[in-house]
Amino acid sequence: MNRSIKVFLAAMLGSAIFGTGLLIGDHHESKVEKPTSVIHVVTLDWKADAKPEQIKAALDGVANMDYPGLKRVWLRSIKSQTKQAAFVMEFESEKALEDYAGSPAQKAWYELYLPIREQSITSDITN
Repeated sequence: MNRSIKVFLAAMLGSAIFGTGLLIGDHHESKVEKPTSVIHVVTLDWKADAKPEQIKAALDGVANMDYPGLKRVWLRSIKSQTKQAAFVMEFESEKALEDYAGSPAQKAWYELYLPIREQSITSDITN
C-alpha cells in the first residue's frame, strides 16, 4: 500500500476515534442535571429516650407534610458519618424554603420532631 494512503487512513482512523471520544464526552456531560430546586439536608441525633414510634411519627410527618413548595423527601438514612440519622427535603426554590421557615406546616411538624431531636445540622444546597 502506498505510504500516503497509509498516512491518510491513519489520520482518518485517529479522527474517528477522537470524534467518538468527543461525542461520548459531550453525551455524558449533557446527562448531568443541575436543578434549581433546593435540597435541605438534615443530619441529626435522636434523644436517647426517643421511642421508635416517635421517630416514625416524626419521619411520617415529613413524608405527609402539606406544604406547596415541598417537592420530594428522602427519609431512610442508609449511612451518616456525623450523626445517627439523616433526611432530605427538596423545595421548589430558595423562596419556597425561606417561606417554609416558621410556616404552619413547619410548626405542626416541629411538635413531633423537636421533643425527640437531640441535635441536628442542616445544609441547604442548590445550583
